[in-house]
Amino acid sequence: MPKPLRMSRRTWVAAGVVLCVAGIASTTALNDSPTPAPQPEKPVSAECAQYIADIETQLAKAKREGNDDGVLSFTRTRVGADDCSDEILDHFNGDR
Repeated sequence: MPKPLRMSRRTWVAAGVVLCVAGIASTTALNDSPTPAPQPEKPVSAECAQYIADIETQLAKAKREGNDDGVLSFTRTRVGADDCSDEILDHFNGDR
């Protein structure tokens, strides 16, 4: 059975220092890199924009009345209405 290589304490300390310095250098490089440009907002149909405004109105009313528990239920009963689910998720995504 071969003997394991023996390494001195200095070698272990030097290896740890090298790893720490490499980690700090890479973190600094990543922090200094430019941030990507923000994505332009997607256009929203007039019907969806009004629907989002109605939701914000209901949320403001609930907050004024003290019912601000974060839950708001609503339905869309009109036949043939635009599907605004993606636009609603995009608009209120920052509130999560």
